[in-house]
Amino acid sequence: MAKKAKEHERPAKIPNKVYEAELFRLQTELVTLQEWVRSTGARVVVIFEGRDAAGKGGTIKRITEYLSPRVSRVAALPAPTDRERGQWYYQRYVAQLPAPGEIVLFDRSWYNRAGVEKVMGFCTPAEHTRFLRQTPIFEQMLIDDGILLRKYWFSVSDEEQLKRFRSRLNDPVRQWKLSPMDLEAVYRWEDYSRAKDEMMVHTDTALSPWYVVESDVKKHARLNMISHLLSTIDYEDVPLHKVELPKKPIDSGNYRRPPRSLSKYVPDHVAALLGGDH
Repeated sequence: MAKKAKEHERPAKIPNKVYEAELFRLQTELVTLQEWVRSTGARVVVIFEGRDAAGKGGTIKRITEYLSPRVSRVAALPAPTDRERGQWYYQRYVAQLPAPGEIVLFDRSWYNRAGVEKVMGFCTPAEHTRFLRQTPIFEQMLIDDGILLRKYWFSVSDEEQLKRFRSRLNDPVRQWKLSPMDLEAVYRWEDYSRAKDEMMVHTDTALSPWYVVESDVKKHARLNMISHLLSTIDYEDVPLHKVELPKKPIDSGNYRRPPRSLSKYVPDHVAALLGGDH
C-alpha cells in the first residue's frame, strides 16, 4: 500500500522563477512557430480535451498570450442551435478549421459527442457509435489535406478537480466557471471515465494519436504540453522584415493639436484612487 501511495504522490512544484523563465522561453518559441506558419501557409489544429477544471483554459491563455489574433485563434463553440443539431455533426467544427497561415486551438471540439453528450444523454447510442466509427476517418481526411492535427487530453484526479471547483465557489471572477454541468461531472466521475476510455480505444490512432497531459499541477501541465507541441512540428526560424524607426518623431511644424476642451476624455480613475495626493 505504501508503494502505491508513493506512485500517486504529487511531484514537487517547480519554483516560480524557473516556471516563469521557461514559460517565456516556450512562448518565444511559439512566436517563432507562428511566423513559420504565417510564412509557409501551414494549417495547425490543436485540440484541448479533458475533464472540467483540468487546466485547458489556462494553458490556452499562455499559448496565445503573445501570438497575433490574426494568426492564432481559439474556437470555443457554445451548445449547438436547433439548426446545427440537424446538420452533419462535424459541420460546425469544419467551419472553424484554419485557412493557410492559421493556428486554431479548439477549447473542446467534436469530441463533445464522446464525452458530455454521451454521458448526459444529449446524443443517441446510434449517434455515439457512428461518431466513434467516423471520427478516425474524418481526422484522416484533415491530415491527408495537409492539416497538422494535435490532440491533448488533460488528466486531473477527482480530488484535485473537486478542490478546484470549491476554489471557484466564492471567487467573484471565476464563479461563472461553475455550472450545474460541473456538479454532474463530480457525480458522474465513473461514467465520464468509461466514456473517455471508450473514446481512446477508437480514436487514439497511429495517424492521429492522443497525448495525455498530467494536470494535477497546472504549471507543470502548461510547460509539458507547450514543450511537447513545439517538439512535434518541424518549424524553423523565418527572417523578419527589418524595421527602422526615426530617432525622433517627424515634426513639420505645420500641425496644431485641437484644444483639449473639444474632446471627451475618460475620467482619471487612478487619481481618484490615489486620493489626489500624487
